[in-house]
Amino acid sequence: MTDARELLTVYLKGFAMGAADAVPGVSGGTIALITGIYDRLVGAIAALDVAGARGLLRDVVGSRDPAARRSAIRRASVMDLPFLIVLGVGVVTAALTAANVIEWAVGAHAGPTYAFFFGLIVASVIVLRGELVLTSPAGWAVALVGFGLAYLVSGLSGGAIGSGPVVLFLSGVIGISAMVLPGISGSLILLTLGQYETIVGAVDALTAAAFALDPGLAVAPLTTLLVFATGALVGILSFARIVAWALTHHRVQTMTFLVALMVGALRAPGDRVLAATPEWTPVVAGGLVGWAVLGAVAVLGLDAMTDEITY
Repeated sequence: MTDARELLTVYLKGFAMGAADAVPGVSGGTIALITGIYDRLVGAIAALDVAGARGLLRDVVGSRDPAARRSAIRRASVMDLPFLIVLGVGVVTAALTAANVIEWAVGAHAGPTYAFFFGLIVASVIVLRGELVLTSPAGWAVALVGFGLAYLVSGLSGGAIGSGPVVLFLSGVIGISAMVLPGISGSLILLTLGQYETIVGAVDALTAAAFALDPGLAVAPLTTLLVFATGALVGILSFARIVAWALTHHRVQTMTFLVALMVGALRAPGDRVLAATPEWTPVVAGGLVGWAVLGAVAVLGLDAMTDEITY
């Protein structure tokens, strides 16, 4: 992956994934799916393993040896590390920048913001409509299970279960599913589990500690984030392998399930638009429809612009 246009495109798609993951009800995995990098992302994550990482580290340490350098390049290529690194930089950049803007938009203009996200998901279903195969009873069954699961999860309300290490670890395992399972929002799951505010607060506290140059203030939030990140690492590695296997051996059923998940997940932004709109007038309804159309146009435009790039 050396073409500058491809590098920039992967970075921007990572940025979009990170921005989406910051919002409850929107899945970074959905962004990966509609932008054409889903299969590659899952395959790259599934290719990561302890033995390969050790071998790469050994080759990098001995990089003065031409043979070791060639081996390191080969291992990195097999693991698709350049793609993962560029994509990861985009995700992290979004988490540090766009997330604050999105949180402000959700807080100050929840209705229009979630209407925009609703349009985004509707358009993504349109883009992927060819992957939805309903020509048999089995296909309908898979689609109904996917739709029902996403619909139920999107409508759950969280409870106070504390924020101990075990809860944070399990929240990381479950929440990271958004990176490999389109239609399910990691942030929404965290909100359901009562951990969204905890994680966001930890990020804010860690940022404040960094600006204050006070290591003491960073201990608590850093511990929280490390426990969560450990769970996320376990979750993304295990989920990715399962999804990669399913895509290889049962692609039609898997994609039908995933697209149905996206349809079911429309409940999340839909419910939030309704909750944020106490009074409906023609002007209000027209404005919300306009934001939804804008979201749909953004996705359809992105799909059209990136259609020629092969991942």
